Amino acid sequence: MKIALIGYGKMGRMIEEIALRRGHEIVCRIDVDNAHDFDSPAFSSADVAIEFTNPTAAYDNYLKAFKHNVKVVSGSTGWMKDHGDDVKRLCEAGHTLFWASNFSVGVAIFGAVNRYLAQIMNRFPEYNVFLQETHHVHKVDAPSGTAITLAEDIVGNIDRKTDWKRGVTLWTNDGHEDAGDPIGDKDLIINCVRDGEVPGVHAVMYDSEADMITIEHEAHSRKGFALGAVLAAEYTVDHHGLLTMSDLFKF
Repeated sequence: MKIALIGYGKMGRMIEEIALRRGHEIVCRIDVDNAHDFDSPAFSSADVAIEFTNPTAAYDNYLKAFKHNVKVVSGSTGWMKDHGDDVKRLCEAGHTLFWASNFSVGVAIFGAVNRYLAQIMNRFPEYNVFLQETHHVHKVDAPSGTAITLAEDIVGNIDRKTDWKRGVTLWTNDGHEDAGDPIGDKDLIINCVRDGEVPGVHAVMYDSEADMITIEHEAHSRKGFALGAVLAAEYTVDHHGLLTMSDLFKF
């Protein structure tokens, strides 16, 4: 498989290492200083482009790849609010995007457990549910895309919650705190922490007067994300449309 990398930071290099080990070829590497290479023959030759950049660049990167009929696997978050409907229309028109807020196999399993637990807890209104996510201080978006996905799955399965809202965001390096959004009784709160170089921790908590039930996923490194992105690329070569981790793992 021929792979183009869009974003060649820590994640891009880790994806490259794993892709090469699995026998794939990296035909193009695009970063901020060589965006013109989107129009190169090397990029056009790619079977799949793997994109890890930032919320402001992601959608434009998809358009540049689709212009050359290159399928995209992307882990960039924060673009859905402004461009989610646009991407759906593009995929319905024949382009292919495999998007996930988190490519970790463990997170995919965690997401399935989260949905199942929410279905059970819908019958127990004495439990209030909330989320907390912790990431490194360089992460731009809060809440994380993974936390939003978890929250949307809870809202979709628990009748007493109708929406999610961003709660407190705390930067531990300087103690700065953002109070977040106004919260209503039917809102699911996502609290955020930005701490050092933490790869990612997501916890879902159901709290009552009697006890608390917690499920948690903690990433030890970014290697799981990188492997998942390559697995997604291998899947995307033979599939079309708007794809997700649920398609890959059939959860």
